[in-house]
Amino acid sequence: MIIPCYNEELTITQLLQEVLSQREVGQVIVINDCSDDKSEELILKINDPRLLYLRNKENLGKGASVARGITSCDLPFLVIQDADLEYSPKEYKRLLVPLLDGRADAVYGSRFLAFDGRRVLYFWHHLGNSFLTLLSNAMTNLDLTDMETCYKMMKREFAKKLNLKEKRFGIEPEITAKLAKNRARIYEVAIGYSGRTYAEGKKITWRDGFSAIRCIVKYNLFKSS
Repeated sequence: MIIPCYNEELTITQLLQEVLSQREVGQVIVINDCSDDKSEELILKINDPRLLYLRNKENLGKGASVARGITSCDLPFLVIQDADLEYSPKEYKRLLVPLLDGRADAVYGSRFLAFDGRRVLYFWHHLGNSFLTLLSNAMTNLDLTDMETCYKMMKREFAKKLNLKEKRFGIEPEITAKLAKNRARIYEVAIGYSGRTYAEGKKITWRDGFSAIRCIVKYNLFKSS
């Protein structure tokens, strides 16, 4: 379990409580990306032997934090969890099934497969996600419905091969391209999603969309990436 955290004082306590309440969770690695709010103080109040706390000396971005977390992971499976409450830790058991029964090397939690319900938010974000997924699929020859999902659970040995380079949200297409290049068996399962608004702390912007396009091209077309 890898949780990058940057200025999430409003959600980090509840998120960690929910994560640690899942019986499937054996290790939680929180990487504080040099937050300047009360995130660190709140994280350190959580007393659980499964919790490993790391702090970046400077703000490096989600991708760099995830990469650092992967190096510290020592359990058979790991999943990336944002520090907000958009994705529910109750989905872990759903993500684990294809891994435990040997069908998959990585499992994506799709926000766009049929599910009980989801919060309705931004049309242009949905359209942007669909376009990026389509472009990524064209490059990887996969048929994902949600390449940009945060929930990517995978075997540790595949995670260790990723050698992530992207500092920010470009890790989503980077991970997908590198899993495809390593011939990982990828499954998708439907998950619920409770997106937040910018007023509620959402951080991704249109600039990250253009960065994702760059990453899709870079990590699929260039062997040295």
